[in-house]
Amino acid sequence: MKDEGKKIEQVRVDLGERSYDIWIGSDILTKCGRLIGDLHFSRIAIISNPTVYGLYGEPLTNTLRNLGNTVDVVIVPDGEEYKDLLWTYYIHGELLKRRLDRSSALIALGGGVIGDITGFVASTYMRGISFIQIPTTLLAQVDSSVGGKTGVNHPLGKNMIGTFYQPRLVWTDVNTLKTLPRREFLAGIAEVVKYGVIWDEEFIRFLEEKRERILGLDDSAVSSIIKRSCEIKAEVVSKDEREAGPRAILNYGHTIGHAIETATGYTAYLHGEAVAIGMLREARLSCLLGLLDSGDGERIGSLIESYGLPTKMPSGIDIDKIISSMELDKKAVRGELKFALPEKMGSVKVREVSDRAMIVESLRAKE
Repeated sequence: MKDEGKKIEQVRVDLGERSYDIWIGSDILTKCGRLIGDLHFSRIAIISNPTVYGLYGEPLTNTLRNLGNTVDVVIVPDGEEYKDLLWTYYIHGELLKRRLDRSSALIALGGGVIGDITGFVASTYMRGISFIQIPTTLLAQVDSSVGGKTGVNHPLGKNMIGTFYQPRLVWTDVNTLKTLPRREFLAGIAEVVKYGVIWDEEFIRFLEEKRERILGLDDSAVSSIIKRSCEIKAEVVSKDEREAGPRAILNYGHTIGHAIETATGYTAYLHGEAVAIGMLREARLSCLLGLLDSGDGERIGSLIESYGLPTKMPSGIDIDKIISSMELDKKAVRGELKFALPEKMGSVKVREVSDRAMIVESLRAKE
């Protein structure tokens, strides 16, 4: 796709008839209207939160309407604590009131929370309608908008209610990151680091060497980390769409990270912050098991810390509560905890770990 001098990168997620493209560029948000128009939806509903819609919603809505689309807008509150069945039910009701049918589509305009809940609603409304991801946070751009995992939270576990349901396309405008709070941007870096650890040591070197440019929101550097992250995830997902095997490596840092989020009520940490702590603790567990060299473990910790991400467990946290939450995690099988553990930079292996004492030691270790 060409766009009047603007370079737009393309990454293909190859899933047969469910394949789709990820488009990545700068200052291209309103340009997606042409692609959406070509899909000829009967009606479109944009799902967003007040902050993101206030920044980017009206130009997108106006562009779509000017191209002849009928567009509705549904606003939900901002925050992980609102990603639940109550707000899913609310969105379903709004779609019914506005008479969206099976030829309609949803657009998720926002971060991971909006993308997850919109995808879940799309997969269940009238047994499935189309949806499009327009992620506006780094974490959503590199991770949650790609791969088709949808879901909502339950007080007992994160993303325990959900579906596998692929979007029709993903449209990423890196300019949206310039209005993103610094903390949110850094949280997204955690998922970027994850891709390097599980797949590509050269990518880790890029993150180490280009740190200042990335933190300075240099368009070229940021576009590069988004594209490479999407390429890695697309390759993994194309081999294992429904997490029957290889896709589980994407859970590095998430077994402990999700447990931290659940144990702290989804309010103390952003998702990426919890994953950063989880990656460091799971690297520590891998070292204790003799799988990972301590030097690589320290390198992972140094990189996470260099991007201003948290490395310590929450103060006063009940370790038993963390363990209990992990046992309820959907990755656990017959009570056995599963971890994607790094064995060297660029390679991880999914393992069941039955030694609870060693898990506890990895959680309590002081970094």
